[in-house]
Amino acid sequence: MSDRDPLKDLGFDGPASARVYDYSLGGKDNYAPDRSAASDALDAYSVARLLPRENRKFMRRAVRYLLATGVRQFIDIGCGLPGKGNVHDLALGADPDAKVVYVDNDPVAVVHFQALGATAINADARHPETILGHPELTALIDFDRPVGILMISMLDWIPDEDDPDTVVAAFREALSPGGHLVICDFLSDNLSDADRATHRELTERYGISLTFRSSERFKGFFDGLDLVEPGLVLAPEWRPDRPYDPPSGWLLAGVGRKP
Repeated sequence: MSDRDPLKDLGFDGPASARVYDYSLGGKDNYAPDRSAASDALDAYSVARLLPRENRKFMRRAVRYLLATGVRQFIDIGCGLPGKGNVHDLALGADPDAKVVYVDNDPVAVVHFQALGATAINADARHPETILGHPELTALIDFDRPVGILMISMLDWIPDEDDPDTVVAAFREALSPGGHLVICDFLSDNLSDADRATHRELTERYGISLTFRSSERFKGFFDGLDLVEPGLVLAPEWRPDRPYDPPSGWLLAGVGRKP
């Protein structure tokens, strides 16, 4: 008999990023360690309650923008758990023939999307060749036509030592003209010394480390692409479709188009 703990294998013995995010959005697919980590972060940072909704609302606006430009193929890398207004809900609502592939390294997140009838693959974004060559993806996605690649709060999980620039470049180079790269992630420009100290303390406590990056670093992710107006801005300021609360200042967002 194996001494492996299946719950530990699935990450249920500690907090997982997808489930922490799910709890922060008011979801139900989370456990005590996830709720504890999320609650401590919400208590530590006054802006933390804004982040999940800023992130989610930007994603939905970006997908609707891509649909309006004619994009009908989407790859959501680091998709996390399903919520309200998922990429496939928006895409299929606009065009029943649209194609969506979800990617996550958390098998639980993948299973949840598969249970909705969506195509979801378990893979690590740090290995783009595995994702781009995955048979379930290549069966649906035609890279000779425009594709929207979404990296929503995903790059913060890739530390600099794992070379996120090369990771993003691989996906960017897979795009044909008219394809788009969508990024929203944690910005370091507005962090105080106290914020940084709290981040270090929470990382040591829960083992969940996020990488904040400068706006200059973000610009490099869009090399060779034309930034869609209004360019790289705080997430709520990217093509808002309704009044919004003052931005947290922690999430930078942008959409680049392959010329």
